[in-house]
Amino acid sequence: MEKYPKVAIIYLSYHCEPYIDDVISGLKMLTYPKDRVEFVIVDNPHLEYGTSVRTLEDKVIPLSGKEIPHTTVLAQPINLGFSCGNNEGIKWALKNDFDYVFFHNQDGFSSSDFLEPLVKAMEEDKKLGAVQSLILLHPETDLVNSSGNEFHYLGFGFSGDYKKDVREIGSSIKKIAYASGAALLMRVDLLKKLGLWDDDFFMYHEDLEYSFRLRVAGYEIALVPDSIFYHKYQFSRSIQKFYWMERNRYGVMLMFLDWSTLFVLLPMALVLEIGLWVFALKGGWAKERIKVYKYWLDTRNWKIWMEKRKNIQKIRVISDAKLLENASTGIFFQEKSMENSLLKYIGNPIMNLYYWIIVRNLIR
Repeated sequence: MEKYPKVAIIYLSYHCEPYIDDVISGLKMLTYPKDRVEFVIVDNPHLEYGTSVRTLEDKVIPLSGKEIPHTTVLAQPINLGFSCGNNEGIKWALKNDFDYVFFHNQDGFSSSDFLEPLVKAMEEDKKLGAVQSLILLHPETDLVNSSGNEFHYLGFGFSGDYKKDVREIGSSIKKIAYASGAALLMRVDLLKKLGLWDDDFFMYHEDLEYSFRLRVAGYEIALVPDSIFYHKYQFSRSIQKFYWMERNRYGVMLMFLDWSTLFVLLPMALVLEIGLWVFALKGGWAKERIKVYKYWLDTRNWKIWMEKRKNIQKIRVISDAKLLENASTGIFFQEKSMENSLLKYIGNPIMNLYYWIIVRNLIR
């Protein structure tokens, strides 16, 4: 590239101590001109461990502008969550005239030349709204964490090609259903135009929401396999996460899908609710499921999401059929320990049949 656009790497810290050494090592080897990069750390204080500012001042700041790109630390007084925390970094990038922002997951680290292929892809194709690195597991670096995320037609999101051999992925840039927020490059001008990440999501499905936002506005999302990002991924069994995943799943569907589409999906969604209750009772998160219902039974919350829906429909240029054309017809857990026979042999076949017979024929 003759001209290197300015990139702000946004790193959301939440007790980053176990991971920051690897992050620093990756940034030290960065081949993209360091004077065109800013490392923006947004520190959310951890409920148990507190702030990581002292660690950042000791380990990162002394290297700022020398061995690693110039670093800015934005310490937050409270935990803002994923969406709002990243928004603080985006706001900084907007104020300082950056061209792109890259979202760098806390428990991951980059290869030396990960930025060049991402920026090149965006510079050459202006219809790309966001591009994702190929995310590999660590230390199992021959296995994929995400080659672009997939979503189920009832709103579930999951990593594409999870634990697939990296040699099967190929090297060509490919369009994907939606991008993982763990290693994602976005255009600053589109963030200005379409808005920041949705603060109300707090965590989970915020990357699905923004990918959908880009897609309904006419932009594409792509995987750039030549950009490698390593992720020390650990499956979380946190009970709390089920509340956010389910609440936000409903929110995405309400924001983006036409009323007629929601009506078509309703019978299968009700059947799925029964299955989810079995899963919740077995897994011990029935209270979280009740919290989801309480949230959506509050009319004040409906007003919030209906306003979001209205804003989305204003920018929409594609149909639901186009938005859902690459949807998964089954729910596939990332970890084998989470699989169950009821879903595998009954639930998924029924949902697959319903999609191809009902959904594909009625959603136009």
